[in-house]
Amino acid sequence: MPSMDRSTLSSSARADLVELGRRLYDRALIRREDELITDPRGQPIGWLLDTRIPMLDGELFTEVGEVLADRLHDRDVYQVVGYGFGAYPLVCSVLAASEGDEFTGGLVRDERKEHGRRRLVEGPIDSEKPVVLLDDIVNSGRSASRALHLLRREGLDVTGLLTLFNFTWSSGQARVEAEGLWVDSLLDLNLQEGKSSGSDSA
Repeated sequence: MPSMDRSTLSSSARADLVELGRRLYDRALIRREDELITDPRGQPIGWLLDTRIPMLDGELFTEVGEVLADRLHDRDVYQVVGYGFGAYPLVCSVLAASEGDEFTGGLVRDERKEHGRRRLVEGPIDSEKPVVLLDDIVNSGRSASRALHLLRREGLDVTGLLTLFNFTWSSGQARVEAEGLWVDSLLDLNLQEGKSSGSDSA
């Protein structure tokens, strides 16, 4: 599916999207001078984005859910799944923005539960309908690829990845697109003059 053309958005609507993305970024940004933060190898880093902070705030939760739901409407997809803690609030925000039973959601486990219903994907997901993977950030694309592998193993038709932030200096988007998915993000982030800056990716 080709990427959505949002050139028809009014300037005020585009400004609203940019403003929402910047508020998300400002709330999620954690700097080294604020607290000790490390990379996966335990090495200190200068900053990171913790999207659970803004997404577990009631006001931003609602606003983001409405924006994501609108983008899913554009794609005519009404099932969303999340993999990892950063994605779970996104799934819930879309469901909260749903009118009636319009959207359904699912949560992906790392491994199949060994007891009870022994499921890998929790929730009322219909394997006969397309699914969009939600994630907070696309960086290397490894997490999304892992989730995609798990979902396809369960026989689900995953058509795209919808995220809050896309780190454009990394290869994540290309990696996911190589798997046959479209990628859409609320905000593209790039490094300019040694700092991060954001622009509406629409």
